[in-house]
Amino acid sequence: MNGAHDLGGAMGFGPVEPEPEDVRFHAGWEPLVLALTLAAARPGGWSIDESRHARESLPPPVYLTLTYYEIWLAATEELLVTHGLVGADELDAGRSLRPRADAPAALDADAAARVLATGAPTERDGTGPPRFAPGDRVRARVMHPRGHTRLPRYVRGRCGTVETHRGTHVLPDARAHGHGECPEPLYTVVFTGPELWGPDADPTTTVSVDAWESYLETA
Repeated sequence: MNGAHDLGGAMGFGPVEPEPEDVRFHAGWEPLVLALTLAAARPGGWSIDESRHARESLPPPVYLTLTYYEIWLAATEELLVTHGLVGADELDAGRSLRPRADAPAALDADAAARVLATGAPTERDGTGPPRFAPGDRVRARVMHPRGHTRLPRYVRGRCGTVETHRGTHVLPDARAHGHGECPEPLYTVVFTGPELWGPDADPTTTVSVDAWESYLETA
């Protein structure tokens, strides 16, 4: 979807301010939100793709006025209600108002560490040869899906060069909406700055995008 999250190349939002790589949080409540987001997905049964889509689906006036982890919290609250884990009245109250007999057993610290270390690998066995190979010229499709996609808006319709074939991976566009994994070949595609932003762009700039096969066509 074309939401407020897809700001690559947009003007008027101020400069990008890089932070040290080891800076993860800016307030004491932020790691709690991260932990809550990860923990809630276990009983909720939603995927990382559905979680991303929930964040992207926040109304632009809301999304653009929240900080990074405020966005995570708002999306997690929406998912908790949508999946029936809590009620809107419980969110307002800030506590559980109804016992849940089907709640999963709590993980202790060791079990939680094992779950997080395992992660959720997305690579799958391929169903056929990849359509593209390193060095191929490709064009990102012009597409405006109503649902989730990982294809940035600023590369659509632009031409780039396949740098690497990354194997076959779960298609987030499908899994975000419960349509199965629909695995596809995944590629890293390199675009030049002038291709993306015109002749005034720095000619030495390149942008690498990981793109699923259905995002691409032969240039």
